[in-house]
Amino acid sequence: MLFLDKLFENCRSLGGKTAIEFHAEGFRAGGAAATVSYSGLRAAVERAAAWLHGLGIRPGDRVAARLPKSPAGVCIHLAACRLGAVSMPLNPGCSEPELLYFLRDSAAKLLIADEAETHGMERVRGQAEALRQVAAIDPASFDAFAGGVDAAAAPACNIAPDATALMLYTSGTTGRPKAAELSHANLTASIDALDEAWQWRADDVLLHALPVFHVHGLLVALHGALNAGASTVMLRRFEPAAALDALQSSGCTVFMAVPTIHARLVSAARSAKIDAGRLRLLTSGSARLSEELFRQLGDCFGREPVERYGLTETGILSSNPPAGERRPGWVGLPLPGVELRVADPADNTPLADGKIGEIQTRGAHVFKGYWNDARKTAAAFAPDGWFKTGDLGLRGADGYFQIRGRAADLVISGGMNVYPLEVERVLDSHPAVAQSAVIGCPDAEWGEAVTAVLVAAAAQPSEKEVAAYCRRQLASYKIPKRIVFAKELPRNAMGKVSKPALRKMHCGNCR
Repeated sequence: MLFLDKLFENCRSLGGKTAIEFHAEGFRAGGAAATVSYSGLRAAVERAAAWLHGLGIRPGDRVAARLPKSPAGVCIHLAACRLGAVSMPLNPGCSEPELLYFLRDSAAKLLIADEAETHGMERVRGQAEALRQVAAIDPASFDAFAGGVDAAAAPACNIAPDATALMLYTSGTTGRPKAAELSHANLTASIDALDEAWQWRADDVLLHALPVFHVHGLLVALHGALNAGASTVMLRRFEPAAALDALQSSGCTVFMAVPTIHARLVSAARSAKIDAGRLRLLTSGSARLSEELFRQLGDCFGREPVERYGLTETGILSSNPPAGERRPGWVGLPLPGVELRVADPADNTPLADGKIGEIQTRGAHVFKGYWNDARKTAAAFAPDGWFKTGDLGLRGADGYFQIRGRAADLVISGGMNVYPLEVERVLDSHPAVAQSAVIGCPDAEWGEAVTAVLVAAAAQPSEKEVAAYCRRQLASYKIPKRIVFAKELPRNAMGKVSKPALRKMHCGNCR
């Protein structure tokens, strides 16, 4: 049964049970929230589907949504999938050049934007050839499409399991973002595997404090709860005080976060023990969880976190078991239906336990490929069909996996992927910058801090000036948190900048 079929079955059987309780401004027990039941969610999705259909959206069309985390955003995502179209949620903080690239590359037919932040959207439409319309909406309500929309106008759609449901932009070693195509069957396999591994229950309550434009917040968290028939308490943005209030008073049983969020929660709790009530599952992912933070979370909440490992292209691959040993520094065992191996990156030969190599995977969870890029898709798979994650790690004798590093120079800051070359392109375009190199330095709050090492062209620009320049062209999480100037960049015999040398030179003074 595909994930949409399961969702709509839940909507029929659970009726008036709360599906999502959305808090736009912090959290107060019993406070104002936009709430929708399972039956109400189905009706809202049907209205949104009818609205999209009326705008000319048909199966296979890409629907780009540049919206804040919101009720309407959830409905649009599910409605696009319901129509057989392709949901393409974008980071609402992406810059105009980034947005234009996404629209051009995907050939999106429709862009949906917040009516309060539509400045420049028409200008973007004029530069994206395939984009036929920009629709501005008020995202604050699950009833955003109620006015004048007949839900019955949404056509029946028999969706093939291998049809693309979702396109999420990630980046490769070139730094140029590429879109991973995830089919309905891919999403279903991932959700079902997590349902079994994490023992989701209909009486669970998820506290949702993550963004919904990537796999972690959208699929692992939200889809996981909806698939189980659970209820979700959704915070528009993460704020430590609000999250702590919700953890203690919302009756939540499941909370998922990245290490940056966990570190802020521990800091906000001021080392005091928090009464986490019914909380049974506390997970961490998207970046490495330090052993110290693992211990602090256990001390603070009285529950050890469950660390897991996954990718945009594959969903979650492995997890420490909720009912077994939660081993700090390890990402656990493969999920049901997921095959994992460690292989020699040079020839893809499987390696023995304890040997470090590239982690590779295969199964129904693995994505279809990269949108409109057969070359990159082919390069992502070994000759025998295993997907090459690009992550280095090992498997212990008992089957637990450990991540040891990355084959590429990816920086993970606050759980978000930052690709140095993309940031370097922007820095290099500054008239006062002659050369640039971007690395990730260890950071207690962010996991890794995006650090830019610059060689000035003539007069040295100020750090504030460089940061402001980046802010106009990059999403906020990609902006360097530390900027240092050097007379020259270390290079190898071939003239290539040595990133290991840069890290050795400049990461010692990071927090």
